[in-house]
Amino acid sequence: MLLDPLVCRQAILARDVRFDGRFFTGVLTTGVYCRPICPARPPKAENCRYYPSAAAAQSAGFRPCLRCRPETAPGIGAWRGASNTVSRALALIEAGALDGAEVEALADRLGVGERQLRRLFLKHLGAAPIAVAQTRRVLIAKQLIHETNLGMAEIAQAAGFGSIRRFNEIMLALFGRPPTELRRSLARPQRSAELTLSLGYRPPFDWGAMMSFLAARAIPGVEQVTAGGYRRSIEIDGEVGLLAIANDAPRNRLLASIRIPSLNALPRVISRVRVMFDLDADPEAIAAALSRDARLAPLARRRPGLRVPGAWDPFELAVRAILGQQVTVAAATRLAGQIAERWGAAFEDETLSRVFPRPTVLAAAQISGMPQARARAINALAAASHADPNLFARGADLERSIAALKALPGIGEWTAHYIAMRALRESDAFPAADIGLLRAMDDGGGRPDPAQLLAMSAAWRPWRAYAAMHLWARPTAKESSDALAA
Repeated sequence: MLLDPLVCRQAILARDVRFDGRFFTGVLTTGVYCRPICPARPPKAENCRYYPSAAAAQSAGFRPCLRCRPETAPGIGAWRGASNTVSRALALIEAGALDGAEVEALADRLGVGERQLRRLFLKHLGAAPIAVAQTRRVLIAKQLIHETNLGMAEIAQAAGFGSIRRFNEIMLALFGRPPTELRRSLARPQRSAELTLSLGYRPPFDWGAMMSFLAARAIPGVEQVTAGGYRRSIEIDGEVGLLAIANDAPRNRLLASIRIPSLNALPRVISRVRVMFDLDADPEAIAAALSRDARLAPLARRRPGLRVPGAWDPFELAVRAILGQQVTVAAATRLAGQIAERWGAAFEDETLSRVFPRPTVLAAAQISGMPQARARAINALAAASHADPNLFARGADLERSIAALKALPGIGEWTAHYIAMRALRESDAFPAADIGLLRAMDDGGGRPDPAQLLAMSAAWRPWRAYAAMHLWARPTAKESSDALAA
């Protein structure tokens, strides 16, 4: 990836938050790499080297800055470059694909050769896949040192290092001091059952729209939206925990309070939260692309921080999508609550009482209160999800993902694209047959048919999922019952 030094320099001098996470600056005189918004005095231009990723800066011999803390920068999981393969590889690495696995296995999942994958990473990120995964572990560890009271052995475990010895060796080599000294000057937070971590995003972020969307679909007993933010029960690796999310808008970050029994799952929890709240979106790039169409330009200006809400659990979201077929959002939410109450494991909390049932449970459940064809579709989805743990993996391209979902009973084009939008994080998914989208495109001369809308949407690629969110949010448009309920 080529970086314009003049643009980077101006972004540093202005501490422009729009460039946060887009590049990192290696400072020759200090040996550190920084975010564009670093509060330190800007270094001289001749002492700066610019890198497209933290991994590239770290591979070049720079260490993370202790002031601007690159580990809290917006992530690059939603890669903006031309390589779809790099984008999908980053998503898999964020989900732990290289934790104990080889690059060859990652390349196989992506359908490319190992050498080709390495070449693409070096071209677009300036670092090899292993370096990206290693940097991810270091930055998670550094964040835990700064923001938690965990012991060093616990941090090594949570960040995915094989041993405390390996952790100490890497941190010492990178920072020139043991990890305990990185924490020594900090005011250590009180020990508690929950870890609270900061997760950065690029502004603007339409938090109100995100909360309204999730509130309307919150499963009773499983999820809750309040004035303070979002809470839910979670399950990962068969263990149950709690997640609470609040928005710290002045600092362009979410605060994630996480309670899980095993620290091994922490990186994946963080990755899921970033996906769920679309934290790696680039609002400026998306708005610029959509604004090239005169029909979408005013919508993009009106809601510049609109995100595509994701899902904690793809299986749960897929069940919701099936429940939402041809019913209102309230009806689908009620049905989801009944399923959670009947088949979900009990959860002890002041306001939450259930964990959403796992596929093994719903595969054999005798679900009532809806057309039996829909109930059987949920059974089939659960059975397929249990049989294939990679059913909702993000490695495949959009076409293959849609085809795999449509092969399941009860899932048609609309449902498949909706699942792809929210669960698989496919930025180009687009349910063209949705009545709400068709209505929103009626400029007074009549609404288009699905084929016409699909043709129109070609101009919005690769951000058609965001175009759908803008059209659903259009003041004069109403979502279809399907879109509202899913």
